[in-house]
Amino acid sequence: MFLFMQKCLCLLILHCMAVVARERRNVLFIMADDLRTSLGCYGDTVVKSPNIDQLASKSQVFLNAYAQQAVCGPSRTSMLTSRRPDTTRLYDFNSYWRVHAGNYTTMPQYFKSTGYTTMSVGKIFHPGIASNHTDDYPYSWSIPPYHPPSFIHEKQKVCKGPDGKLHSNVLCAVNVTEQPGGTLPDMESTEEAIRLLKTRVNDDAPFFLAVGFHKPHIPFRIPEEYLSLYPIDKMTLAPDADVPNLLPPVAYNPWMDLRLREDVAALNISFPYGPIPKDFQLRIRQHYFAAVSYMDAQVGRLLSALDDFDLASNTMVVFSSDHGWSLGEHGEWAKYSNFDVVTRVPLMFYVPGVTASPEYQSNFPFMDVFSLSAQTFENDQVIRNVVELVDVFPTMSYMAGLRAPEPCDDDSFKEELCTEGDNLAYTFRHREKGKDEEEISFSQYPRPADTPQWNSDLPDLKDIKIMGYSLRSWDYRYTVWLGFNPQTYQVNVSDVHGGELYMLDDDPAQDINIYNLTMTEHSLMMKKMANFNHSPSLLEAMKLQLLYLTAGMKRQTKEMDESD
Repeated sequence: MFLFMQKCLCLLILHCMAVVARERRNVLFIMADDLRTSLGCYGDTVVKSPNIDQLASKSQVFLNAYAQQAVCGPSRTSMLTSRRPDTTRLYDFNSYWRVHAGNYTTMPQYFKSTGYTTMSVGKIFHPGIASNHTDDYPYSWSIPPYHPPSFIHEKQKVCKGPDGKLHSNVLCAVNVTEQPGGTLPDMESTEEAIRLLKTRVNDDAPFFLAVGFHKPHIPFRIPEEYLSLYPIDKMTLAPDADVPNLLPPVAYNPWMDLRLREDVAALNISFPYGPIPKDFQLRIRQHYFAAVSYMDAQVGRLLSALDDFDLASNTMVVFSSDHGWSLGEHGEWAKYSNFDVVTRVPLMFYVPGVTASPEYQSNFPFMDVFSLSAQTFENDQVIRNVVELVDVFPTMSYMAGLRAPEPCDDDSFKEELCTEGDNLAYTFRHREKGKDEEEISFSQYPRPADTPQWNSDLPDLKDIKIMGYSLRSWDYRYTVWLGFNPQTYQVNVSDVHGGELYMLDDDPAQDINIYNLTMTEHSLMMKKMANFNHSPSLLEAMKLQLLYLTAGMKRQTKEMDESD
């Protein structure tokens, strides 16, 4: 009898623990725009990002998280639906997935369907056609999304140049009091987000608040005081500022969005490979880092509000970006490619009671970057293995206390709710043992032609002739540029327009393309791949191909070592 009662008590305790563990948490989802991993918590020694670093110190940080396409609309749609671009069929900004591909359930829509109040502030979905000119309201949001009124000035002539006149420039550090309305978009978004948090204090319904900051996206229209954090004489150029000799022309992005800005256009840079003058490169890098610090301050204001309203102990915070940004690496700027620097993004989860114990003192005191002495935050809760942004939806759902969406079937176009990512919840319970060579991220980028032209960065769907599919493993970055039919969405695996293969142990910056050294093995494998359909079979086929190519390289290396 005693043993029976003891077992019952144990089962009751376990049940109670499970109920507590699955208790629904509020969600604060913070998303930056064009933010690469230039953050202190990712090892960057130049950038000052104390508020995001503080969040990281209380979070689980994924050091190698990758976007599915390095441009805003497709990436955001992919992450928010947990479907890859070949499933959303969104490669540009000119279609709405619900009518163009499938009526997929989005992440906020799923939370809304389970009783959450869902709210959007700033840039979460890409505005315009890609989200039906409504930010997917009312499907995804309980109330109409908020966009900062001052954003209408973002592309206008509001940047004071050396001539004293106003221009539409890339470099746009401003006196905020002189700007229209005396404010800036991210400041307005922060104020609105804090207002919405305050309304949730006495509401029993859980909330999902998504806050999208516009910076560090160009133009770098930021408060001018942030430039003082990065003296121009302390700035350095990208260590690999030259276009790699063996980079196939189809892989290069000619950064047209920068070229169209008045200050860059005045430099009269030759197209497509002409380098930006070094002094101007330094200023771009200075302004980008300053924009990161400005955005970090807005994140700090928002996080400190969780403390002010006593919400930090039951609110999960997820921080990420839609993709990265080149700052001169490989002779490139902006995004629009398959390199790590534009596909790799910050990703961190603060889960109260899991990644950090609830504390009575302040969890997120505001860190003023201008008054702080050098301060570092430590965190050993890091995941080094490769993950993807399609993993965010299932992971966030589960960690909030909901059931994660089930994996999609091979043909998922008719499935409204499923995920093409992985639920990473297991990583919160088990310490990472080491590298997992089986973990792969899958990114892609479209091109209209084999050589750079005016629409190479942002081709419309009808103009896409080539699709670059890219795998990132622990050891390799492997990309194949294949013929693509925009009418059927089919890829021709036997129509190869170029390839890239980088060994990351020896070449972490991906400057030495050794693809041509594997051409014999590659040709044989491409013939085998011709029997695969393009999605999702292409992903599995490319995994096998990468294993085949790298096995051949290892075999050759071993034979060379033995001959010595």
